[in-house]
Amino acid sequence: MPRVKVAIIGSGNIGTDLMIKVMRLSKTLEMGAFVGIDPESDGLKRAERLGVPVTAEGLDGLIAMPGFADIAIVFDATSAAAHKRHSEVLLSHGKRVIDLTPAAIGPYVIPPVNGDAHLDALNVNMVTCGGQATIPIVAAVNRVAKVHYGEIVASIASKSAGPGTRANIDEFTETTSQAIKDVGGATRGKAIIILNPAEPPLIMRDTVFCLCDDADQEAIAASVEEMVAEVQTYVPGYRLKQAVQFERIGDNQPLRIPEMGEEFTGLKVSVFLEVEGAAHYLPAYAGNLDIMTSAALRTAERIVSRMGVAA
Repeated sequence: MPRVKVAIIGSGNIGTDLMIKVMRLSKTLEMGAFVGIDPESDGLKRAERLGVPVTAEGLDGLIAMPGFADIAIVFDATSAAAHKRHSEVLLSHGKRVIDLTPAAIGPYVIPPVNGDAHLDALNVNMVTCGGQATIPIVAAVNRVAKVHYGEIVASIASKSAGPGTRANIDEFTETTSQAIKDVGGATRGKAIIILNPAEPPLIMRDTVFCLCDDADQEAIAASVEEMVAEVQTYVPGYRLKQAVQFERIGDNQPLRIPEMGEEFTGLKVSVFLEVEGAAHYLPAYAGNLDIMTSAALRTAERIVSRMGVAA
């Protein structure tokens, strides 16, 4: 079966790491083009050395490339603002789009939670790195006990956050908070991102707090561990830092969470995660980069499999 040609727009950290993953790991995808706007970027130079067709003229340059007609899927690793135009233009040319920005034009996709739900969508959104790391945990808790409030804190090394990530901080929090509800199943959601300037850089750490109905704690822990194992099938460096923590919140001392608008009694579940990257492009501390590009790669391969079935 011939490989499906893909293009990546965005020659920064995320785009470059994704390109290397496509070339090293995928048995169904083939790089058809790598697109940027800075001819001096490391990503474009690296792609050229690897023999990938490149352009420094952005989306317009991609459309003008001789092989554009053969490209079936385009990954967008630029910014939320730029993606709005990119999506419109690419869809008008009949391309499938996988959005790695927080633009959230298409449906949210978290592979182990709803990876098969939107394989026919023309544009799918990969939420955010923090969302990819934490929303599976919210969903794991929610399938055992209804989550009324989910809060995630993603801490990443400053060195792993390029200009695109920094420009999208507001969109990061908004998109992730919404996806905690839409995909994770929580009634309310809140997301916080921390860019940690520590030297040497620290590995990605994520904390997930869920306020849920009281339920069997062993069943919740087992559900979380099962979800962690599922994520590890495509992000081997994803792991629990310690056992799942539980705290019963009784009627005599309810929690007051402003975002909930009411007092809470039930079960508080705390999950602490670490994400070590595969170091395909950036060092292993950049787990935030690795989980995002790994999720996008898995989604593209599932779409290609679906295309094959449809054909």
